[in-house]
Amino acid sequence: MNLAGKLGAYSKLGAYWELSKPRLSALAVFAVVAGIYMAWPAKTRNPPLDLLLMTTIGTFCAAAGAGALNMFIERERDPLMKRTQGRPLPTGRLSPREVLLFGIVAALLGVGLVLFGAAPLEPDGTRHLGQLNWVAAGLCAAIVVSYVAIYTPMKVRTPLNTLVGAIPGALPPVVGHAALAGKLVLPQLVLFMIVFCWQIPHFLSIAWRYREDYAAAGMRMLPVLDPTGVRTGVTMLLYMGGLGIASTIPFVTGMAGERYIVIAVLLDVLFFVPTLFAALTRKSVAMRMTFLVSIVYLPLLFVAMVWDRS
Repeated sequence: MNLAGKLGAYSKLGAYWELSKPRLSALAVFAVVAGIYMAWPAKTRNPPLDLLLMTTIGTFCAAAGAGALNMFIERERDPLMKRTQGRPLPTGRLSPREVLLFGIVAALLGVGLVLFGAAPLEPDGTRHLGQLNWVAAGLCAAIVVSYVAIYTPMKVRTPLNTLVGAIPGALPPVVGHAALAGKLVLPQLVLFMIVFCWQIPHFLSIAWRYREDYAAAGMRMLPVLDPTGVRTGVTMLLYMGGLGIASTIPFVTGMAGERYIVIAVLLDVLFFVPTLFAALTRKSVAMRMTFLVSIVYLPLLFVAMVWDRS
């Protein structure tokens, strides 16, 4: 293969990598790992490596597939927004058929890896390799279905799409926990609520800064329909309050200890201050600061929770 051919192949691989929305998918993987550790009873040892790998890779593939299918559906709107004009479809680096095929294969592969590779922990502490984990796989499939079939079409219909979109975004730690638990249990709801509430100020801080882009593509995000930004700011603060409550529940329910709650409160204050400033001023610099702090907040909270888990 000549140099031009090699460069073309690398460009193609890079385009497929972009389809996976790697930054979002990487955050999902981190949340999955946290969920697995929160379900693992032994603090002196790590969870089984095979389960960690199969669940994280599977969830990454499912999230990547959902991201690709989202781009396929929005292929006529992405060229209208500056922030998405460089994606593989608008730039012609991949064809719609290639994107659709990649999305379907990645999503099915991801769900399959979780189904066949995440053998749950039995009550006696043993695992039967090869046992199918329908609960974790079903949750993994729910990420794809809710993101592609519900959230994506809602973006051009109602500003409630942000709340719906927060559902698939909050499921990765639940998948991780269910990979070991093999069933639905209360700690999974706690993990879900933390990530669900976190996503609203996180995403609205992005949507406010790119509201003109969303408007150009006909997407009915809350900031597009809220010229003054008052409703956007109030919504950010409401869910920031919900996050403050949700982040204390692991301590209250005994999922984590005293060191966790101290760190959680400090992180809540760290996140609340720029969110309050952004809600009151609606300035781009404040919204960007809220976004940056949100990126730091969630990994640190999960690290503290895993470190001090009961």
